[in-house]
Amino acid sequence: MSTPIKVAVVYYSSTGTIAEVAREMAQYAEKAGAEVRLLKAAELAPQAAIDSNPAWAANALATAGLPEATADDIEWADAVIFGSPTRFGNIASQLKQFIDTLGGLWAQGKLANKVYSGFTSSATVHGGQESTLLALYTSFHHFGGIVVAPGYTHASKFADGNPYGTSHVDAQGNNPVDDTTREAARVQAERVVHIATALKAGLSA
Repeated sequence: MSTPIKVAVVYYSSTGTIAEVAREMAQYAEKAGAEVRLLKAAELAPQAAIDSNPAWAANALATAGLPEATADDIEWADAVIFGSPTRFGNIASQLKQFIDTLGGLWAQGKLANKVYSGFTSSATVHGGQESTLLALYTSFHHFGGIVVAPGYTHASKFADGNPYGTSHVDAQGNNPVDDTTREAARVQAERVVHIATALKAGLSA
């Protein structure tokens, strides 16, 4: 029996939307046969800011036991799926800070030839979802990574409409993660596992 593909799902979430989508990604990747690590980026905001928002405080408490991502997790993984809310059309500073710690691995060539993908959320429709994912993917090109976006490879993608990655409009917490987003996460996670498995088999041949 072949060794399972190793997938790290690394995310930052303030009020919990991205955390929920990350759990969906991890669950579907595992169901597709991968060994999965679900990890969060370290929080940079002061406690006072977190406490000022009940949803932010609740999510921080709910995920307190989840391990924080390290460079070792990225080195371990065959594929990495990053998740971040949109911040002015870009990824959150917490996830960017984590990515910036990977310079040592990059210098050793240890970020290359892995599969990478991403997911996001925003408060509004057209609130920067595509630009956030494209900005995230820029880093993967610098890594020498293989960007695996869902594209329009499955009929469900015409429902959620984002070929760059799973995205959700949360309307400031008023729109919970729905079946359309969950299905998008399933399609993306399965595609990442499938492509990473094929790539690893090809590199080992």
